[in-house]
Amino acid sequence: MELTTVWFVLIAALFTGYFVLEGFDFGVGALLPVLGRDERERRTLLATIGPVWDGNEVWVITAGGAMFAAFPAWYATLFSALYLPLLLILVALILRGVAFEYRGMRDDPKWRARWDAATVFGSVAPAFLWGVAFANIARGLPLAADGEYTGGLLDLLHPYALLGGLVTLTLFVTHGAVFLALKTVTPIRERALTVAGRVGPVALLALAAFVTWTLSLRSSPAAVVAGVVAAAALVGALAANRRRREGWAFLGTAVTIGLLVVALFAALYPAVLPSTLPTGDLTVHNAASSPYTLRLMTWVAAIFTPLVLLYQGWTYWVFRKRVTADDGYH
Repeated sequence: MELTTVWFVLIAALFTGYFVLEGFDFGVGALLPVLGRDERERRTLLATIGPVWDGNEVWVITAGGAMFAAFPAWYATLFSALYLPLLLILVALILRGVAFEYRGMRDDPKWRARWDAATVFGSVAPAFLWGVAFANIARGLPLAADGEYTGGLLDLLHPYALLGGLVTLTLFVTHGAVFLALKTVTPIRERALTVAGRVGPVALLALAAFVTWTLSLRSSPAAVVAGVVAAAALVGALAANRRRREGWAFLGTAVTIGLLVVALFAALYPAVLPSTLPTGDLTVHNAASSPYTLRLMTWVAAIFTPLVLLYQGWTYWVFRKRVTADDGYH
């Protein structure tokens, strides 16, 4: 396998890990005012992700760095074309992180309510905008011959992109609800299972429509298999949720999100950013760094990636138990 393909696969894996792990963070934040009936319960909800949310964000930072180093032309074009959506995602993530740390600084209901609203915005906005961004990547952008983006903001807000945002938002909310059912005790657990049962079917319909639309635009055998299995995994997750088997339900939503990302990247390859104009796509070949850079990066990744995975796995193992009201965050 060529190193360009290796790094395309590694970047896809990093985004897959990010959306699977950060997805339930977004879901918990979005559900904070829905499942947290009082201050004690809201603290319990935040405690479920308190030890892990910042570690989950490392995946997207690493993915962006890998993209910059391995495919600089892809990075430059993508971040200039999607500048405003990605900036809004960054601002929302910063606001959410600040809200997590500041809400407990004062024992004032109004103070906490404002930071809780910031947490909701910092969760819902990225959950929706990531879907918009990746839908535009899958569909393609109007690129000039030199790879420059020639469109405007409204060109990014077409029906396919909005459907992509709906898919990621509803999937992450379902993922977060199942995660809360897995990590909490009654009554939050029961309410979380109910929310997952209500939002999940919406996510399934949106996912089926999005996958069908995506495969009509561009496809590959791997993308077809991944898309079909992703939908089947969500069906299995909803069935497990009805039976109050939240562990299996969480596995199902995680597989669904992961395979959706795999389907998008598989449908793209060998392109990294298709062009909707007759100027040619950015591909793993014409957007890549030099062979020497890719070889050096491969050695660094081979050494440090297992260490990072072991550390994050250890973190989840340490904080694997259910959270009670006595474990409240701030």
